[in-house]
Amino acid sequence: MGKRILIVDDKAEIRDAVVEFMRRGGFETESVASVEESLALMCTVAFDIVITDIQFPAGLGGLDLTQIVKRDHRADVIVMTGYSLDYSYEEAVSRGASDFVTKPLRFEELLLRVRRVLRERELTEERNRMMEKLQTLAVTDGLTLLFNSRHFYSQLDLEVDRSVRYKHPLSLLLIDIDHFKEFNDVFGHLEGDKVLVRFSQILKSCLRTNDSAYRYGGEEFTVILPETGAEEARTVAQRIRSTLEAEVFHPPSDRSVSKTISIGVTEYSPMESIATFVRRADQAMYVSKQNGRNRVSVLAPPAEQAPSSTM
Repeated sequence: MGKRILIVDDKAEIRDAVVEFMRRGGFETESVASVEESLALMCTVAFDIVITDIQFPAGLGGLDLTQIVKRDHRADVIVMTGYSLDYSYEEAVSRGASDFVTKPLRFEELLLRVRRVLRERELTEERNRMMEKLQTLAVTDGLTLLFNSRHFYSQLDLEVDRSVRYKHPLSLLLIDIDHFKEFNDVFGHLEGDKVLVRFSQILKSCLRTNDSAYRYGGEEFTVILPETGAEEARTVAQRIRSTLEAEVFHPPSDRSVSKTISIGVTEYSPMESIATFVRRADQAMYVSKQNGRNRVSVLAPPAEQAPSSTM
């Protein structure tokens, strides 16, 4: 089974008997005589289950160990005691134990409890993996694997808050693939999807670790650039534009095709609304389209300067 179990008990005869029985059950099993020894061992060896006595002649007790294991390790804990009148199942569980058994031990019952705890552990881990997958799907565009527009607004809200709190610049790119509808009309939506996927890959390759890219909708994309002023954002945008322009697509025809993009750039102005910030990036993008496409336009807040447009 490949599962590893640690037995913690100050009585050698109990340790040896439980180790032998667990090994017969197919588990890799080790044992120590004190809580302190178990904690030292767990710093170097990962265990799936710790089976511990409650009372020890000196030092920390089994319930102390249970709390530490649940806080610092990924193991489950089964507590065993010969003092059933002094300790309760509820107390052990409240400290983090997954199960509670009384001495004298019935080894067959202990083995069943170990297997039940492991089965519940596997179900919990599988449920957590599914939840993580669902959470990822909820914020991811299925075609491009970029974040979706829903997550864009959530993340932008956080970045605006950081920008205001720490007085760091924040810039935004809004990007539209030029003449994309015409491309779809000529070559079909499957070829259009290939362009979207490839552009998404190019987009990610041009960004830094702290930057984030989103499919805003259709052939529109947006990029959040934390701690980045407008001129530095223009440089990033130009890198994205020129990289796509150099890309050659080969739809089923006798000619190769290049695609271009129009990009709008703007920097956040303190105290403005997120809607105003995004709308200005959208306006900058349309300046690029009106000036011939395949270019980057920077639009500052109204009180600062007029838009500038560059290839």
